[in-house]
Amino acid sequence: MPVAKKIVQDNKPNAISPNLAVYACHPSQSAGRLFAENPPTYRTEFQRDRDRIIHSGAFRKLEYKTQVFVNHEGDYYRTRLTHTLEVAQITRTISRALGLDEDLAEAIALAHDLGHTPFGHAGEDALDESMAEYGGFNHNDQTLRILTQLEQRYAKFDGLNLTWETLEGVVKHNGPLQRKKLHTTIAAYNKKHDLWLSTYPSGEAQVAAIADDIAYGNHDIDDGLRAGLFTVDDIMVVPLWARVFTHVQRKYPKIELDRQIHESIRDLMGLMISDIIAESRRQIQNLSPISSDDIRRHSKAVVHFSKSMQSDMVKLKSFLMARMYRHYKVNRMTSKARRVVRELFAHFMAEPECLPGDWAALFEGKNKTVRARVIADYIAGMTDRYALDEHRRLFDLNAKS
Repeated sequence: MPVAKKIVQDNKPNAISPNLAVYACHPSQSAGRLFAENPPTYRTEFQRDRDRIIHSGAFRKLEYKTQVFVNHEGDYYRTRLTHTLEVAQITRTISRALGLDEDLAEAIALAHDLGHTPFGHAGEDALDESMAEYGGFNHNDQTLRILTQLEQRYAKFDGLNLTWETLEGVVKHNGPLQRKKLHTTIAAYNKKHDLWLSTYPSGEAQVAAIADDIAYGNHDIDDGLRAGLFTVDDIMVVPLWARVFTHVQRKYPKIELDRQIHESIRDLMGLMISDIIAESRRQIQNLSPISSDDIRRHSKAVVHFSKSMQSDMVKLKSFLMARMYRHYKVNRMTSKARRVVRELFAHFMAEPECLPGDWAALFEGKNKTVRARVIADYIAGMTDRYALDEHRRLFDLNAKS
């Protein structure tokens, strides 16, 4: 087991940390940052991480990136930004209940989707396909690339220079990584700042990951109903939803359907959160960890649903996959999205002189693999709207360039 290198000489912030469990990540005991900095005066190290993420350019772009529906489909549907904020809110609630560091957990939640392309998973699949000869593309790898290289705001370093705990949590929030299957950025960064890739992440990162499941499971029900992809009667085949919605109907028989749906989603989210807290407390009690590393070294995640809720979640996700994610209207939209990304990549590879000047300058003296990665960075950083406009400028003869 590698030992995290304490890079900051004195990493004890003046801000008072909240009362945390012994197995939480304590900001005063952080393994530090790749580039040493003076400790913050009025914040903990993890609060500084969270603030840097919120102020980043990549975070602002999430407002105009697809969750399920392309941004221009309607103002009421979730975007990557609203999804991320919902994940962060759920993350703080669960972390507080479990005695974990809320600020670290929130920082991980806020950063976990920064590497997504325009058009969501459809855009990612198309870019990965286009990059197949050059190392592929993965949004989690791209997130680390943004956090350690592409955000260029500070005088002394590229990236945001986040703490080891935040970067470890972002990279591994879905569990250990196999070294033989590492993507390019993660593999390269890990050589100079060991993120313990073979272990589970901290409890804070585990909370952020499961909060992601809760958020998209519930808001996709809301967005799917709102878009008319399925009806309340259709989703009654999902036992968990049927139980909750039937209870709400009995409790509030005279309110309109929209309010019944909202109350049901609210209750459903509450049930999931309560289940995670109760089950995770049992897991932690059985393990009896005395440090955050005990959580990391454990053979499985300690933050998860009970077996009964896991079964219910499988049925809910199966319904959403069949009735929403594979709905023909969504398929048409994602088909267009994949085509836009593929055509942008192919065009820039064939005619790099069409790239904006600051991006084209990154090509000078570089081999084809590096040039492909530059194009991938450019496309991945686009919002839905910008990608559509860029495609129009390049392929519509009547469009202004």
